[in-house]
Amino acid sequence: MKLSPALRVAAIAVAGTTVIALGGCSLGGSSSGGGTSSDASGDTIKIGYVTPETGSLAAFSESDDFVLEQMQTYFAANGITLADGTKHNVEIIKKDTQSDSKRAADVASELILKDQVNMILVSSTPETNNPVSDQCEANQVVCISTVAPWETWYYGRGGSDTKHFKYTFHFFWGLGDVLPVYADIWNKAAPGETNLGALFPNDGDGAAWAGAVPAFAQSKGYTLNNPGAFPNGTTDFSSQIASLKQNQDSALVGIMVPPDFITFWKQAVQQGYQPKVATIAKAIEFPSVVEALGNLGNNLSTEVWWSPSYPFSSSLTGDSSATFAANYEKASGKQWTMPLGFAEALFEVADAAFSKSKSTSSEDLAATMSTLNVDTLVGNLDWANGPMPGVAISPVTGGQWRLTGDAKYSIEIVSNVGHPEIPTTSDVQPIDWPKQ
Repeated sequence: MKLSPALRVAAIAVAGTTVIALGGCSLGGSSSGGGTSSDASGDTIKIGYVTPETGSLAAFSESDDFVLEQMQTYFAANGITLADGTKHNVEIIKKDTQSDSKRAADVASELILKDQVNMILVSSTPETNNPVSDQCEANQVVCISTVAPWETWYYGRGGSDTKHFKYTFHFFWGLGDVLPVYADIWNKAAPGETNLGALFPNDGDGAAWAGAVPAFAQSKGYTLNNPGAFPNGTTDFSSQIASLKQNQDSALVGIMVPPDFITFWKQAVQQGYQPKVATIAKAIEFPSVVEALGNLGNNLSTEVWWSPSYPFSSSLTGDSSATFAANYEKASGKQWTMPLGFAEALFEVADAAFSKSKSTSSEDLAATMSTLNVDTLVGNLDWANGPMPGVAISPVTGGQWRLTGDAKYSIEIVSNVGHPEIPTTSDVQPIDWPKQ
């Protein structure tokens, strides 16, 4: 499956940088130097952390501050020891993309050229990952990205069977992993139904899904109805809803940013579109988004990248998935969220790469990353046996949101196709439409 190459974007002015020097400085403090561990023997390792802290993708970064505090504690006590035995302090420099791809490219450029980081970690959608990865590849700085289907990162940046990337690496599941999970949910929630509606925006994710879903749907006996791409920020979905209603699409698949799905779903209810099953990527992976729907979110389904029930533990802290999620909920007063595990796993991968590298040079780090195999909080990640060079696959399951109280939801794992080692916690149910 080949996608259009990602846009290469120009830099724009940047402001707002958080620097965390480990150890010695508290989260959010500023520092121009390294950490203060007395037994460090090498230069401070600088790691850039790029995330959409504000804007339409902000739900992806809700747990970032907690994770960075956890990493501060860990690296202040342990530092990073390279394969040559030298121990280094760690400094993390966080940048907010404001959910803007142009700014993402610019903050990556600043991390490389001004802050002179040794590595960049980046997360959340092609609009964040791809411009940052492109900047790193061009400047020969190792970058590790996650939280976007690997095809949107690899093919979306112009990768092919013959064109690979040397300095940029990615881990997440792919569309070939998640679509069978979706089909399992559709078949169980709406058995015998074959009309499948689609909602794909005109962004990197939308292009990838629009390219992959039709052939897959046909192979499973579905007739796909795609009313056409729409821009992010759309406020009127009347034409799409009319098409879905006219076609009697009892199953719905889509990928949308959170604000857009909230708008769509409320308008769909008002206009009488009531599918039996709706699996929506990106938008409803967060409890805060589903809660914004009031009682209209019961049994909405999506993929589950990570949850407290996943049988994996951190290679850094030893915390199980359940313990890590509980610690977050206690510290934040908020419900756990899927990106929590992946934000932590980014630092597990970074630590493993540095620890197995004989130096902090990009050449040595890239060589180490190309064959890295590490067990993390989100599962085993193996770059030596990925679908493409520079790609490692993480597990994915399927879940449904269940109303547990007054507009409060929890997600249950209802499909573990491809990953029987991850237990299901409930059966698939059709959408529970409230009586009018």
